[in-house]
Amino acid sequence: MTREERPGLQQPRPPRAGGLPTARVTARTSAAAAAKALTTPLASLSRIDELTDRLVTAIAIGEYLPGSRLPSERDLAASLQVGRMTVRAALARLVERGLLETQRGRGGGSFVREQWLSSSGASVQRTLSTRWDSLRDTCEAVSRLQGTVARAAAENRTDADVQHLRDRLDAFRLAESGLHSQKADELLHLAIISASGNETLKAVLLELESRVSIVAPAHLWGSPEGMGAMEARALADHENLVEAICDRRADDAGRIAREHAHIDLELLEVALKRSANAE
Repeated sequence: MTREERPGLQQPRPPRAGGLPTARVTARTSAAAAAKALTTPLASLSRIDELTDRLVTAIAIGEYLPGSRLPSERDLAASLQVGRMTVRAALARLVERGLLETQRGRGGGSFVREQWLSSSGASVQRTLSTRWDSLRDTCEAVSRLQGTVARAAAENRTDADVQHLRDRLDAFRLAESGLHSQKADELLHLAIISASGNETLKAVLLELESRVSIVAPAHLWGSPEGMGAMEARALADHENLVEAICDRRADDAGRIAREHAHIDLELLEVALKRSANAE
């Protein structure tokens, strides 16, 4: 009895016209789906957790002070290289915790309510401790590049730059402590970068600072307890730096700017120590 004559045995199905046998099609489809799954970015809970921790930390270390508005969802997603849904979920968590409040309408957005809650310590610890070597390395690079930019500003500044720098320095000197002082600091540093006359240096510096600060060149401002002393120190540095640039003392400008940039790392060290003590 031939195979064709045996009862109960099905004949193998011929391949479909122009295609592969069903089993091979299924296998190829499964493999393609698996490959796609490996390469598709995931907006998983772990990703949301990570972003939540980073935003909590940014607020805790004074990158965003009470009363300040966070960048839009679109801008945060672009700068942090995540999806907008991930950003939205993380912001919702901060609202639930009482760190943020949302305002609707023109001029609305997400605004900081509190800087450091009892629950903030764990987020700060996870964010800073796991990235500490990289943060320290980046802060050192920023410090060196700030010195280079200040040297270039001393060498390249114009008379218009001199007036602009002194105006920005006066604005910092007169600014109220906290949010207003931080904004005046940002504008002064942008004026120094502009005086350097080098767009490539500017782009590299801002990119490096964004690895530490989400809204570079807005610098960390620390906790309310040490803010006054930090602002007084920053004012002295700013006065010496602006005068060095205006007097074309490139070596002095580079040294002062490099030392001044160490403030950010010191504030991060204070926050990391506080978060460890909070556990």
